Amino acid sequence: MAERERARTELLELLVENARYSTADLARFTDLDEGEVEAAIADLEESGAIRGYQAVLDPGRDERERVRALVELNVTLDRETSYEEIARRLAGFSEVQSLRLVSGDYDFALDVEADSMNRVSRFVSEKVARLPEITQTVTHYVMDTYKDRGIEMSERGDDDRLSVSP
Repeated sequence: MAERERARTELLELLVENARYSTADLARFTDLDEGEVEAAIADLEESGAIRGYQAVLDPGRDERERVRALVELNVTLDRETSYEEIARRLAGFSEVQSLRLVSGDYDFALDVEADSMNRVSRFVSEKVARLPEITQTVTHYVMDTYKDRGIEMSERGDDDRLSVSP
């Protein structure tokens, strides 16, 4: 069983690193045969450990005009409302790309994406802030992205600083 758990952990790490690895590559990296890799991946998907596969886009090279914002939310719970219930309502909005319950000065962290700053602002003010449990929102617009989900966005060797020689 320990060997199976080790292989499962290795597969997950490899797929997070690069979800486009072929079954043959994964078999070679883990010392499993391709059939075992396919079965393990099927089990991981069926159990919900793997929820999906996505490409990491470089916002500077993505031709779609998208605006991203990080939104801090404070909430006040009553006896009938839980964090999970609020999270379910917020997660149902297509503008919400990620949603996390966090510790610290605010309760939820939302990643929001829309076609313009105006649409992000309207979404936050007309849909999010109107939920009765939401007591405060703070919106931070993303100006540039240097690293996303472990992937660096800048080209190595690109140094736009001026050189100074003595």
